[in-house]
Amino acid sequence: MDWAELIGRVASRGDRAAFKALFEYFGPRIKGFLIKTGSNADDAEEIAQSTMVAVWTKAAQFDPASAGAAAWIFTIARNLRIDAARRAARDGRLGQESARDDETDPNLASDLIVSRVEDTARVAAAIERLSAEQSTVIRLSFIEERPHSEIAAALGLPMGTVKSRIRLAMNRLRELLDDAT
Repeated sequence: MDWAELIGRVASRGDRAAFKALFEYFGPRIKGFLIKTGSNADDAEEIAQSTMVAVWTKAAQFDPASAGAAAWIFTIARNLRIDAARRAARDGRLGQESARDDETDPNLASDLIVSRVEDTARVAAAIERLSAEQSTVIRLSFIEERPHSEIAAALGLPMGTVKSRIRLAMNRLRELLDDAT
């Protein structure tokens, strides 16, 4: 099957039969891929559906010279999965699930748990020692996992300033953490 041709037919004519063939082939494969990479079945189904909607709406953006059809479709799925994970992290769900996983795993060695807690405390203490501007961008970027453009908009700063603060803050954190060991 020439998937690139089918995407081209969707782009040029809104060909429903071509889209149906794409959906029937890639839909289950995307869902399987997402489940294998850690998504639960409901989230995988939702992201697979969103991926195929994006294929329909963005078909004209597909360039067969730069990527294969499957790579293009799976890239859309991967990006949507990342977006969903970031939303979940912002909502606090991801952190709660991770904490529950650590608490309920009887095979997790107690020394590993202590080590994680100590590492977390060291990093938190180092972040507290940063300037207010640097600690803010670090929290927004790495803890809340917001994209740089969103941080720039939220703080009313140019994108270059946000990136510079993150880079400088990371260098300072490295120094602080190296000194603490």
